[in-house]
Amino acid sequence: MEVHHDERLRETIYWETLPSGLRVGVLPRKGWRETTGRVAVNYGSNDSRWIPPGETEPVEVPAGIAHFLEHKLFESEEGNAFDRFAALGADANAYTSNQQTVYYFSTTDRVPECLETLLDMVQTPYFTDQTVEKEQGIIEQEIRMYLDHPEWRSRQNLLEALYQKHPVRIDIAGTVESIRQITKEQLYRCHATFYHPSNMMVFVAGDVDPQAVIQQVADNVEKRGYRPQPPVQRLYEPEPAEVAERRREQELAVSQPIFRLGFKDRRVGETGRDLLRKELLTSVVLDGIIGKATPLYNELYEAGLIDGRFGFDYTGEPTYGYTTFAGPTRDPEALEARLLEGIEKARRQGLESYDFERAKRKALGRFLSMLNSTEMIAYVVNDGFFKNIGLFDVLPVAESLTLDEANERLREHFDPQYAVTSIIWPHKGAQSKAAAAN
Repeated sequence: MEVHHDERLRETIYWETLPSGLRVGVLPRKGWRETTGRVAVNYGSNDSRWIPPGETEPVEVPAGIAHFLEHKLFESEEGNAFDRFAALGADANAYTSNQQTVYYFSTTDRVPECLETLLDMVQTPYFTDQTVEKEQGIIEQEIRMYLDHPEWRSRQNLLEALYQKHPVRIDIAGTVESIRQITKEQLYRCHATFYHPSNMMVFVAGDVDPQAVIQQVADNVEKRGYRPQPPVQRLYEPEPAEVAERRREQELAVSQPIFRLGFKDRRVGETGRDLLRKELLTSVVLDGIIGKATPLYNELYEAGLIDGRFGFDYTGEPTYGYTTFAGPTRDPEALEARLLEGIEKARRQGLESYDFERAKRKALGRFLSMLNSTEMIAYVVNDGFFKNIGLFDVLPVAESLTLDEANERLREHFDPQYAVTSIIWPHKGAQSKAAAAN
């Protein structure tokens, strides 16, 4: 067993690698009322084309199949897993991202039973033609509903404009057409390929005994006869540095325009502390140029171009990354012009030392506040796990950031030639646009 201890945080994580290749982590803390358990699978919506271990020919499956599989694993011949968790007094759920699929529970009691239920659920697929057809109808309705959802449409339009080839441009749920193509045979194949223990991790945080948790997971998983499996070879088309489109506009049933500005990250391919450093630097830069304490934010706010719903975020993964600024506005074109002008001014002048240190302290504070929640700890651990980023990497990397690095990142990432604008206008075409600008 590996014991990772952080003296300043006063936290310890126990890790074990089982013979099947499964990594199991436990963060115990006496007195915690709630316990959280997670199973994370290194398989997300981006993974629709791959070469299976031991084979040479690529396999391609319909977009949205990872999300479809997540939905179906809650069902078995014995019934619905949600009902089993509810009977144990636990809350359970799951989500599919572009990179991974995560199943989790939170409970104040009966942790071993909840963990056993979670492990059994993800390792016992059950699909029939009838259940697949039923789920196709459910997810098709979900997709159609989101097509007219302004916030979702705004984000999806931005991603489609940012990326030419990368599958991040495809909605996690897929399309109506792709969902209709999914078969039970494809689901079983995806499960057999990606839900192998060597491509998964289990993490538990709470008032638990690490050795007992690890032993329970080992007893459940190792009896199933998994054979060693090399990593899956995922296939992505090369993504050009240039954006696909500079602008994407659409009319929907909204009372006020919705604005998004995105910057495509050309620096990709990093993992571990290098990727973490880039993520933290970008977060600090964003807060330094347009956080609520900055002149630019207050200028835009006083001009009535943004309100408290305006926000910004950076998404950084090994194969792609992008920054988004978003919010409703009375005049998206004026907001776009002034925001780009403010960012370009910051690129020329650089961050001041005071703004950088303030933003860095804020980033450190956000991280430390997460340690008060078992769910947030588990989220941070599993979000970084497949990127080779550990929970105890965050504090030293954040503290070591420098002003020179931040200004270099500001100049590099926020280049206007890699910017994309997405606007959702109210219906009524040009008249609504003119009215919104007045």
